[in-house]
Amino acid sequence: QVQLVESGGRLVQAGGSLKLSCAASGRAFSDNGISWVRQAPGAGLEWLSGINSAGGYTNYADSVKGRFTISRDNAKNIVFLQMNSLKSEDTAVYYCVKHDGLSTQNGMDYWGKGTLVTVSA
Repeated sequence: QVQLVESGGRLVQAGGSLKLSCAASGRAFSDNGISWVRQAPGAGLEWLSGINSAGGYTNYADSVKGRFTISRDNAKNIVFLQMNSLKSEDTAVYYCVKHDGLSTQNGMDYWGKGTLVTVSA
């Protein structure tokens, strides 16, 4: 079983940047695709970005494309989400999610507890 722990969320001004981290414990996730998903207050879940197991393929939702960058360090069992040009509508709880295969096309099987990002106007 794997545990995912997100960190890096905090209050930031609009236009600023944050880098979120997702650390895995229990077992390595180097053989798994990883996604970031967020939930804004009063809204549903929104998939943001995914990266395959080797890190060579990434994809993004239109809402964050060009502003957010996903990356991973399999040696350290960490996935990152660099967020630039933050907007108030980026305010949300951000979740790291493991896929049950090499690709983000595989189903999601483990979720972290999330980290809160608040962007002030």
